[in-house]
Amino acid sequence: MMKSSSIPTPNDRISYLPNNLGEDGGCAGGFAARTPPAPPFIEMIPNFPLRGKIPRDSGSEELEKLMKRWIIFIVVVIVLVGGIFGWRAYSTNKARQELMANLQTIKVEEGALVATIGATGQVRSNQSADLAWKTSGTVEQVHVKVGDAATMDMQLAALEQTSLPQAVILAQADLVSAQKALDDLLNSDLQRAQALQAVEDAEQALEDLLNPELQQAQALQAIADAEQAVRDAERRLTSVQLTASQADIDAANAEVVLLRDRLEKAQEDFEPYEGRPQDDLERANFQSALSAAQQNYDAAVRKLNALSSTGTEVDIAEARANLAVAQAQLVDARRGYERVEDGPSDADVALLEAQLADARREWEHLQDGPPPEDVAAAEARVAAAQATLAQAYIRAPFDGIVTAVENKPGDQVNAGDPAFRVDDFSHLLVDLEVSEVDINKIAEGQEVVLSFDAILAKEYHGAVAEVALVGAEQQGVVNFTVVVELLDADEEIRPGMTSAVNIVVRQLDQALLIPNRAVRVVEGERVVYVLGNDGTIESVPITLGASSDTHSEVVEGDLKVGDEVVLNPPRELTDEGGGFGPGGRPHP
Repeated sequence: MMKSSSIPTPNDRISYLPNNLGEDGGCAGGFAARTPPAPPFIEMIPNFPLRGKIPRDSGSEELEKLMKRWIIFIVVVIVLVGGIFGWRAYSTNKARQELMANLQTIKVEEGALVATIGATGQVRSNQSADLAWKTSGTVEQVHVKVGDAATMDMQLAALEQTSLPQAVILAQADLVSAQKALDDLLNSDLQRAQALQAVEDAEQALEDLLNPELQQAQALQAIADAEQAVRDAERRLTSVQLTASQADIDAANAEVVLLRDRLEKAQEDFEPYEGRPQDDLERANFQSALSAAQQNYDAAVRKLNALSSTGTEVDIAEARANLAVAQAQLVDARRGYERVEDGPSDADVALLEAQLADARREWEHLQDGPPPEDVAAAEARVAAAQATLAQAYIRAPFDGIVTAVENKPGDQVNAGDPAFRVDDFSHLLVDLEVSEVDINKIAEGQEVVLSFDAILAKEYHGAVAEVALVGAEQQGVVNFTVVVELLDADEEIRPGMTSAVNIVVRQLDQALLIPNRAVRVVEGERVVYVLGNDGTIESVPITLGASSDTHSEVVEGDLKVGDEVVLNPPRELTDEGGGFGPGGRPHP
């Protein structure tokens, strides 16, 4: 038998042959020079530790054992990898089932929609004024308390006159002089009329002077009037100095007795009818007779009294003074006639011409009224004096309610110290800040619904009263101020309260509606997720129209009544390119 003394190299391929075979195919035992190749799976495994290194002296059993080990190893690896993929598939399916079980959906429907724009704001009064003192002094009177009504220009408080600064005290004198100067200017109409009348009088006087016949006739008439006045004064003096005869007195006394009897008879006749209505004819007749009897009786008494006594010393002195005046007037009248008897003198003509010229100059100065600048200056002086005097008082600037009182009588105050607050509660308003996105949907007069955290389970109504024309930028956001007026405010609403406001901008009777909760924004586009009959969820791009707090109108999009939209889509659906369920289409 041949024995091999060589050691196989790593590149040798060996196999076992029967011991009784030689190199020529005989029965000699030993290793064959030509060996079969290694199993393919061994060759495929990189860096396999026994690759090409099976010892020459190992038998076929060793090789089979090795192959079995590798087969078991590969099977285990395959089982492990398959288990991992299977577990992942199971976990995914389970997660999908859990998501599907937790989905909240609602069906698309048609219905009415009240589109609103919501905002919050604070209630304020129609007008509000914080009043402060304008000068220093001691508070003398406070006329109101918190809650009292105040009318425009009503005095709320005053300072003691003696505690005021000197400039305020002297303003009273300045006001009097300034007001007089203004009145003189404003009364220019009267001054113009008087100046024009003076011109006419001067012209008439000059014309009369230049007409001697008229002057002489007037002078003679003046003499005649004066002589008559003298005669009347003499008779009056004589009457108060003389006493009446006894016969006249007795006759007057008898007349008084007779008329007294008639008066009493008339009174008795009237008494039965006195209680009748004023329009009763019989009552009116008797009352007329009574009045006539009373008048006759009174006249008889006065006549008797006059005849029974002489005039008093005062009456006599007055009569003598009147006679002296009448005599003096007669003398003046005679002198006046003497002046015009031979015609007017040059001096008289010159005097009247000068008076006419003065009257005309005054008229020319006043005929166009006072200069406007003079009036404005006079009014300014009056206003300045009034403003200085007003510093001693606090007055209400408008009708309202006193909501704060800061002083009491005796308090020392300085200029700028707070005194009162007045609010006009006739209208309550709410100021809102509305985004530029919504401002063009809002107009004056739109209906408004308001609610308050401080007033539970109660709604109020109002209307848009004012919409700002210019927006204001704050932290990069442009907002517009909208003023809402409360129409049914009650005593529970107070200025300063916070209100949630919904402005009704549109009302639709029939619209395709979806809940606002279902709308998502993906890559700048509004979408909803629709649950199909096969369990798939697809994103559907939509365009919204009007909206309320809870629902929006769909104006464009592949939606119809009855479609189920998902209210809580999984986060994976909102990721770019994400989807859920078999056949789910990618997000646009």
